[in-house]
Amino acid sequence: MFAHKVDARKDAHSNLLSKKETSNLYKIQFHNVKPECMEAYNKMSDEVQKELHRDASYPCEVIGSWNNWYGEQDQAVHLWRYSGGYPALTECLRKLNRNTAYLAFRKERSKMLISRRNQLLLEFSFWNEPASRSGPNIYELRTYQLVPGTMIEWGNHWARAIKYRQENNEAVGGFFTQIGELYVVHHLWAYKDLQSREETRNAAWLKEGWDANVHYTSETVRTVQCI
Repeated sequence: MFAHKVDARKDAHSNLLSKKETSNLYKIQFHNVKPECMEAYNKMSDEVQKELHRDASYPCEVIGSWNNWYGEQDQAVHLWRYSGGYPALTECLRKLNRNTAYLAFRKERSKMLISRRNQLLLEFSFWNEPASRSGPNIYELRTYQLVPGTMIEWGNHWARAIKYRQENNEAVGGFFTQIGELYVVHHLWAYKDLQSREETRNAAWLKEGWDANVHYTSETVRTVQCI
């Protein structure tokens, strides 16, 4: 019935649902910033990210950095990609812990933060590979906390559902957690503006089959958040 249907009994969820052609690992960071520090935080983070990108010895890159418009305010979200999986992450952490400039940045950043948390993620095999795109755009991060044990079911349904959301190139990436809060799914979408978002989402409901996929995936969800 579904493209990319997998059997949960044969292997770990991470092997069944993630991309086989790449060995990328992702990290998403949520930083709650003191309101009066937001501008300085953004400027300093941007400078450090550019410096890391210029150094080819670091097997990592920032896919995107955003500030929330809605939902939790004064929050910054960063999405990193580590080319080479866990070994690449370990190598980056080892180098950063010896990078005096980065350590100074981290110390200064700590003065600006109220709290922070992160998660390690893998990509769903049926989603787009996150890539740069022309802008300006607004981005929507939808986070689903699934009922434990339903990740395979979610993946089987969304492998079919994603085809309904490709016409306007709004799908940026789909991920599921490996370390941090478990049974969490993140879908990242891009739109020209809020009006475009409304029109694109409404258009999906006009396609036969989208409503069924929403119904069946909703049964696996405990909570959902949109920022």
